[in-house]
Amino acid sequence: MIRQNLGRSTRSICLGLACLSLALNLLLAFFCLSVLQTPCVLPTSSSSSIPRTNTQHRQSISHSSSSSDVSSSHKLPTIPQNGEHHKLNAITNKERDSFSEATERTKKLIGAGKVKVKGYSKLEALFKHPLYNLPRPELQDDDWLLRVKKTEHAKDTGGEEEEKEDTINSDSQWQSASEEEGYDKVTWTSDVETHPPWLRFHLGITRWELYNRKDPNLAQLTHYLATQRILGAVQKTGGTQLKLLMSFPNYGQALLKPMKQSRDAETDVNLFYFSDFERHNAEISAFHLDRLLGFNRIPPVVGRLINVTSEIREITTDRRLSRTFFTSPAGNVCFYGQCEYYCSSEHPLCGQPHALEVSLAAMLPDLTLAPRRSWRSPWRRSYSRTKKAQWEKDPAYCDTVKQTPPYNYSTRLVDLIDMAILDFLMGNMDRHHYETFEKFGNETFVLHLDNGRAFGRHSRDEPSILTPLQQCCRIRRSTFLRLRLLSLPGFRLSDVMRESLVQDPLAGVAPILSEPHLSALDRRLAYVLQVVQSCQDHHKDVIYDDLEGYDQQPDGGGKQ
Repeated sequence: MIRQNLGRSTRSICLGLACLSLALNLLLAFFCLSVLQTPCVLPTSSSSSIPRTNTQHRQSISHSSSSSDVSSSHKLPTIPQNGEHHKLNAITNKERDSFSEATERTKKLIGAGKVKVKGYSKLEALFKHPLYNLPRPELQDDDWLLRVKKTEHAKDTGGEEEEKEDTINSDSQWQSASEEEGYDKVTWTSDVETHPPWLRFHLGITRWELYNRKDPNLAQLTHYLATQRILGAVQKTGGTQLKLLMSFPNYGQALLKPMKQSRDAETDVNLFYFSDFERHNAEISAFHLDRLLGFNRIPPVVGRLINVTSEIREITTDRRLSRTFFTSPAGNVCFYGQCEYYCSSEHPLCGQPHALEVSLAAMLPDLTLAPRRSWRSPWRRSYSRTKKAQWEKDPAYCDTVKQTPPYNYSTRLVDLIDMAILDFLMGNMDRHHYETFEKFGNETFVLHLDNGRAFGRHSRDEPSILTPLQQCCRIRRSTFLRLRLLSLPGFRLSDVMRESLVQDPLAGVAPILSEPHLSALDRRLAYVLQVVQSCQDHHKDVIYDDLEGYDQQPDGGGKQ
């Protein structure tokens, strides 16, 4: 009897445990099913899957937002997911030297790197400021460097052209030869729409500036420099370091300067200024800085990735250049050309293995059409390891300069001081000569050419570059007001420079200027304003008034 009762109770307990186990298994199954149905989202803070190039850009953008008055609404590009992410990695690793990819990355940066001020980015707000939209005097016929011949004049010279038919090929024959050589078959008329961007640039040069910042052709010209097929490459004569003259199918040309060292490398402190490397990113940055200062005196410059094999070696007709090509032990295609400095196998210019970063500057009109005069700078350095120039020994040197034509009657003196301020901001000590267009005589601007030795050091400033301002204590009012404007937090020079440089095609590979160089711009700008203030404390008539009737301060206040 007792055994029967124990058996029944044992069966009841086992049945209860089985039911409990079944219930727990069902609950566990429902829980797992709910977890598996939840979508998997990658964490936005992860950076392990971001391509290396994009990581560098994010760091650059991060610097931009931390050094300006930007709110935390500044957003970075989203992280690619799943298959798209793997595709992007593959493309980046395989085609990093592709210009089209660099351009796409640049477009993303332009959208992500802008700093907003009252609805505009700082760069947009700067160029909308009244100081960058001053009224201009109406241009007369003799204020243009080049003009298209009128039909009547062309008819007058028709007889002379007919007499030369025996010695000059006819137009159709010339076009046929051009097509064989790879040049485009073109038909240019007096209509500006038929002109290529480089010709529009030449026809837009005036007595007062190389280009109008608002001219839509400026964007077309820079795009043309960055994308046109290269038809020819030869060494350019003159200068101390290697430069190439590149030709395009529409008869345009550009001056090429190659990358010789990494962008964040500083000039050796033991090198003299005349022994320094020329830098491709210095030429690019100088153009942007000159534009931000409102000068518009440097020909447009863009960065570009070129193939040293297909775009130089295989198309050059320059035997001196072609003989210097070789393949390095690392398998990279290199060359060095012929020049005074650094043109040897010990200082080669190498692709990776074929891609090389370069700067391309728009060429000025041919000297036969628009002759230029070269002037020795009064503040030229001695270019000696032991000797000093006269201006370095005589504090009153500017008094002599002021009595010397053309510095005694034209705007040339304040033109040179503008150039000295530009050179100081970018650390350029290599300004021995300058040029002007002969057609305009002494009533014209000074060309700011050859800036390859700028931006060599960010950790050290060179106050002697500002000697013209320190000795003469003269500065254009427009220049002074723009400098003050660029020192304000809402228009900080480093911020607008960063935003301007991100528009260059090479910014898709890496920042054109490193952050220390951008910070140095703000530091040097503050020093320039200190020098002007010191001049005002000790001299009268420091400000050369070129803004009659302008009554706004940089921040929108009252009259100066």
